[in-house]
Amino acid sequence: MTKQFAIGGAVALLLIAGGAKAAVVESNAQGFAVEEKAHIDAPPAKVYATLIHPEHWWNPQHTFSQNAKNLSLDPKAGGCLCETLPGGGSVQHLTVATAMPGRMLLLRGAMGPFQSQGVEGALIFTLNPAGDGTDLVLNNNIGGFVKGGMGNWPEAADGMLTDLVAHLKYYTENGKPMPASPPAK
Repeated sequence: MTKQFAIGGAVALLLIAGGAKAAVVESNAQGFAVEEKAHIDAPPAKVYATLIHPEHWWNPQHTFSQNAKNLSLDPKAGGCLCETLPGGGSVQHLTVATAMPGRMLLLRGAMGPFQSQGVEGALIFTLNPAGDGTDLVLNNNIGGFVKGGMGNWPEAADGMLTDLVAHLKYYTENGKPMPASPPAK
């Protein structure tokens, strides 16, 4: 887990230096809200087309299989952000609640380590035209019961989401996956 925090922190510093904004906007015993913002040099339709193909841009470190190619997203209400696992297993990460091509994607559920807790979340990608590009706003609202309390979970989620936004931005602008992060020391 320490390696993931170090990588997420390094990416967050790079994004902040590049004009992106990330923050835990609220946190209490019942949950937290994280907001990530980035400008992407591509029109909203292209950003959305990339967004709905996480197998291309998602950081494989944030998958159970360590392989983003195992991800799929059915971008319609009731659709699944799912992952296939070796040996015939699978994971339902989130469910699509709202899909508005070129404008917004709202997913519900609990990702990663939150799946074993009594929480629910909303992950919202909002795309706003800005000149020749797109201003992306990602909101993640998590609430419910976490054994041992929320502790550092808001900051960990912020680091992971900052990293995902960086990967989405890079793939959209460059047409290839972001190079692997350097190993943590």
